[in-house]
Amino acid sequence: MTHDHDRVLRPTPSQTAAALNPPPGRNGGDLVVETLAGLGATTVFGLPGQHALGMFDALRRSDLRYIGLRVENNAGFAADAYGRMTGEAAPLVLSTGPGALTSLAALQEAAAASAPVLAISSQIPTAGLGGGRHGYLHELPDQAASFRGVVKSVHTVRTQSQIPSAIAAAWKSALTAPHGPVWVEIPQDVLLAEAHLPVVTALDATPDELPPRPELTALAAHLLSTAERPAIIAGGGVVRADASGKLRRLAERLQAPVVTTFGGKGAFPWNHPLSLQSWLEDRHTTDFLEDADVLLVVGSGLGELSSNYHTFKPRGRVIQIEADLGKLESNHPGIGIHADARLALTALLETVEPRRDDTAPDRVRELLSKVSARIAAQDLTREQEILAAVRRALPAGAPSFWDMTILAYWAWSAFDAGGPNLLHSAQGAGGLGYGFPAALGAAAADPTRPVLA
Repeated sequence: MTHDHDRVLRPTPSQTAAALNPPPGRNGGDLVVETLAGLGATTVFGLPGQHALGMFDALRRSDLRYIGLRVENNAGFAADAYGRMTGEAAPLVLSTGPGALTSLAALQEAAAASAPVLAISSQIPTAGLGGGRHGYLHELPDQAASFRGVVKSVHTVRTQSQIPSAIAAAWKSALTAPHGPVWVEIPQDVLLAEAHLPVVTALDATPDELPPRPELTALAAHLLSTAERPAIIAGGGVVRADASGKLRRLAERLQAPVVTTFGGKGAFPWNHPLSLQSWLEDRHTTDFLEDADVLLVVGSGLGELSSNYHTFKPRGRVIQIEADLGKLESNHPGIGIHADARLALTALLETVEPRRDDTAPDRVRELLSKVSARIAAQDLTREQEILAAVRRALPAGAPSFWDMTILAYWAWSAFDAGGPNLLHSAQGAGGLGYGFPAALGAAAADPTRPVLA
């Protein structure tokens, strides 16, 4: 008896011949580059350093496009934006020690925003790993330890044969929900040594799916269908899962008003009759959400900003759909559904009963008028005029990238992003210097669209 997963594809005669006669002049860096190409990567970000030259020399011999920036943190921000815009894992190639560590702030932002970044760093020679010898340039006692608290997964390579599998495992980790940055480190001597292994061809690194448990979506669908005042908070998980269309259909079926978090900007149409927009730091919005008898939170951990600095105290039932297990019910008790937002919304759409509620659009209009009146009572004309001018100048469908500035804080609440995955800032981790290098990464992802920093 055979099973499908027992079947192994036999190589063709030409594949066998190629495997027996690999091209000369390759090193461990070529195995890295061949693996990236086999996984579907087309663009690599980074900054060279002495230990990483094996990878950078191999990049010159390859068809991959290399985009270099002048400091590793900026290369990381560019890779972050490329990952957000394409939904692909963005390779970030770095050198050992100071070069690697300089990327940490960017990787922290990628982790907070669930941006898929595949960081590949060199390491000191294998003889020095584990403290065997000391005094190598760039040496850290445990380089991977500096990254474990930041990235989703850490992968250390010690031989050339480990390179393709380690990078494929990291790629899969980066693109399994929740998306995020991952770390691979390869010793200098492994990268520089001549490679006698066959050229790396296609690899399977298909991300794991994260479907919801059906008994939980059945309960959630019942609560939402029978609610008197349902409401929805849509976070960045909706954007990362490309689920804004499903969110809109669910909101319309339930007649449930929707507010988007700052990370979820554009997940719901700004001027939709059910749109509460993004006024999460306004007490009127907080009161509205607290009054919901059933609150659906999709793709948000209800952290500091999304909970109006933890002043939000929901009185109704909370249903939270979240791919990051650590964020499930971490701030508010409720029905926690550990799932990819797209798959969970699909399940709810298949099971909820339509609600009739003619008052919902009126309640939305009333809330937005209260917010407008509060702003009008303050001297905030200049801020609003600047945002309006930016919105007029920015073409439809053009992404924008904002630094941590007063104008960005205004944009979180007051700016119409124009659609999902179009407004980005460093609000996940709150680091400085994100806007310009991130805009460069987005421009690399799609040179046909204007990009605003």
